[in-house]
Amino acid sequence: MTLHSTGYLYYSGASGGFGITSAKVEDSVTLQLDGYKVCTFLIKSTKENNFVLPLLVKKASQPEKRLMSITRDLKPADLARFSVGGETYSSLRENDYMDAGKFPTIDFAVNTDKASYSNIRRFLNMGSTVPPDAVRIEEMLNYFTLEHETPAPGEDFHISTNLSECPWRPANQLFYVKISAKKLDFTQIPPSNLVFLIDVSGSMDMPNRLPLLKSAFKLMVDNLRPIDTISIVVYGGTVGVWLQPTSGGDKEKIHKSIEELSPGGSTAGESGILAAYKLAESTYIPNGNNRVVLATDGDFNVGQTSEEALERMIVTQRQKGIYLTCLGVGMGNYKDSKLEVLAKKGNGNFAYLDNEKEAEKVLVKELTQTMYSVADDALLHVSFFPENVKNYRLIGFDNKFSALSAEGEGMLEGGEVGTGHTLMAIFELTPVEKYDSSASLATIELSYKLPKDSVQHKMSKLIKDSHIHSFQTLPDTYRMAAGISLFGSVLKESRFVKPANLQDVLTIIQPIAKTDNLLQQELIGMVEKAKKIYYKGKASKLKANLFW
Repeated sequence: MTLHSTGYLYYSGASGGFGITSAKVEDSVTLQLDGYKVCTFLIKSTKENNFVLPLLVKKASQPEKRLMSITRDLKPADLARFSVGGETYSSLRENDYMDAGKFPTIDFAVNTDKASYSNIRRFLNMGSTVPPDAVRIEEMLNYFTLEHETPAPGEDFHISTNLSECPWRPANQLFYVKISAKKLDFTQIPPSNLVFLIDVSGSMDMPNRLPLLKSAFKLMVDNLRPIDTISIVVYGGTVGVWLQPTSGGDKEKIHKSIEELSPGGSTAGESGILAAYKLAESTYIPNGNNRVVLATDGDFNVGQTSEEALERMIVTQRQKGIYLTCLGVGMGNYKDSKLEVLAKKGNGNFAYLDNEKEAEKVLVKELTQTMYSVADDALLHVSFFPENVKNYRLIGFDNKFSALSAEGEGMLEGGEVGTGHTLMAIFELTPVEKYDSSASLATIELSYKLPKDSVQHKMSKLIKDSHIHSFQTLPDTYRMAAGISLFGSVLKESRFVKPANLQDVLTIIQPIAKTDNLLQQELIGMVEKAKKIYYKGKASKLKANLFW
């Protein structure tokens, strides 16, 4: 539940009870529950309030049907049976160990979203525990710059791997796969046709919503070029073009237009996005970066029929070369947001902006990664050799239970990869008792398409060298990645890392965190905050449980 006057989130206990404090006689709340429609209600402190959430009608286009990873030769419906009961707090099913002899190959999308990390930071800054299904470990890893490696001349990607001891399970190993995308020369990047679609409804009238977006877009505009074109469409009390197509060089005019935005009225999202795409089509730049940038504080909800038509329209526009990027502010659990699935349909990405520093990171420092892609429909395919690997488990890239049900078998969709992006995927391996030095460890295949091209490209790598690093001698980039994944796993209350705790996370990351790396220092601060929240009164006495 979200209390609108404060923006705070509340979660019911085992009995379904809430404890809520509001300084207002009248307030409004948004209620969310898996399987039910998200609704906003007016509440009055002077009387008892009763609300009923209507059941959602299952639709083929629901975001839950989209798979993040899939094990070959294993039906999603059968995969659901591997789940351990009792974890009813989460709609995500954490990836389990797979028998490399029966199911040697796993496929997963190259996911470049980073929103989960900033969402986790927001919860911790509020002094709140983090909902387990708000933790997406692959997005936490994406948030950090993990030592980009330049691809060879003529190549679009560089693939590197490493193998080490597993700090939370000494008998196992961690296998790291790092993918680095080529960096585009900013001076040679094609012109952009950007349409900002901004929610100016009444709910945006909070410091961490419309004012934050205004600051974010002004920072972004400062880094655009005269050859770029900017337009603004707003939706709230009315829908309309706020700024006609304008050169990126006319910064004063664009800044003035952004500054004059003010909130008011109700949301009219469907009309807004239709108007934005219509404008993007009218200013389309052949071979350019044509993109709608949607910014809002809540789910982009429309009627059932309109929703399906809207998604089809977004897919059609993607096929024409107009992509969709979504920015969320002041929201609840973004993973339940319609924004994420719309961004995927539009072959774009989704970021959560919880403060101005994050806005600067996404829209200034990482502007090219956010807005310019080097590959579409990117998928990784990893096959393990049973001669050396008994079982394997992909960390992160978890699927929702409903995507694994018999009636909801989902499709695995590839992802868009921005220029210079580095992806880290980590597997936990159970080795065979007797290692076969003549056999390989794994094969890695990356399949993708170039932007606006239908030809599929592939590059592969055979991993023969199975040298196992002790965890202490592993390069810092990989140790930091392991620490980040352990942080996410502990927040998710993962059964696979017990008895590890947050002190173990600090034991891994503190010795290698660079004093001049603000993101790494912030990570340490977040783990310290989490210790105080999760181990109330016991944080100072918490001992590390790992021995490695």
